[in-house]
Amino acid sequence: MEGHIHSFESFGTVDGPGIRFVVFMQGCPMRCKYCHNPDTWPFAGGKTYTAAEVAKNALRYKNYFTGGGGITVSGGEPMAQADFVQELFTLVRAAGVTTALDTSGIMFNPSDVHRFDGLLDVTDLVLLDIKHIDDASHRQLTGHSNANVLAFAKYLSDMGKDMWIRHVLVPGITDDDDCLTRLAEFISGLNSVKKVEVLPYHTMGEVKYKNLGIDYPLRGVQPPSAERVANAKRILGVIR
Repeated sequence: MEGHIHSFESFGTVDGPGIRFVVFMQGCPMRCKYCHNPDTWPFAGGKTYTAAEVAKNALRYKNYFTGGGGITVSGGEPMAQADFVQELFTLVRAAGVTTALDTSGIMFNPSDVHRFDGLLDVTDLVLLDIKHIDDASHRQLTGHSNANVLAFAKYLSDMGKDMWIRHVLVPGITDDDDCLTRLAEFISGLNSVKKVEVLPYHTMGEVKYKNLGIDYPLRGVQPPSAERVANAKRILGVIR
């Protein structure tokens, strides 16, 4: 099985527990206004590797996977190449390495709920990014409805799959107290959430848009204040 991959990170510390080898897949259907990796959007980009090649590369770092570390597949959108990720996870789990899937959940289809069961069977942890709880606001922010995302969260909850919920806090877009409260209520109804993370918006990806000749949609938006981050954590009842 071959996959289109954007890049690797051999010493990841923010993509799941412990020290992790991170695979960034190429291609994403979302167009999040705050995305800091627009170079991962085209499905035709990246470099092609077999699952065996990636597993061999990742397992070279196995001795460094401390603190519950392992391998995380991120994106782009990894569920867009689910069969490849499933094979990769199967290989590394056979070597005793834990797996995490960092996803928006946008590829989940409530009319075909078992499509990704094979992948989830070899996934130890799902890092699910809920970008906005309000559907209309989610469409404005990403170009897509959040229906599949929320359905995926409920499906993971029903199957008892461990997950971390992530929410990027963008001033004026995702930091509204009423929407944060609605998100907190949604999360409280899920059974398998092990952690909630508030990720402050940053502008470090803006230079990539310039280099790619793409207009940066959030030009002028500044990172949230420490007070607003603390407020979001309080409302969401952040699980550390």
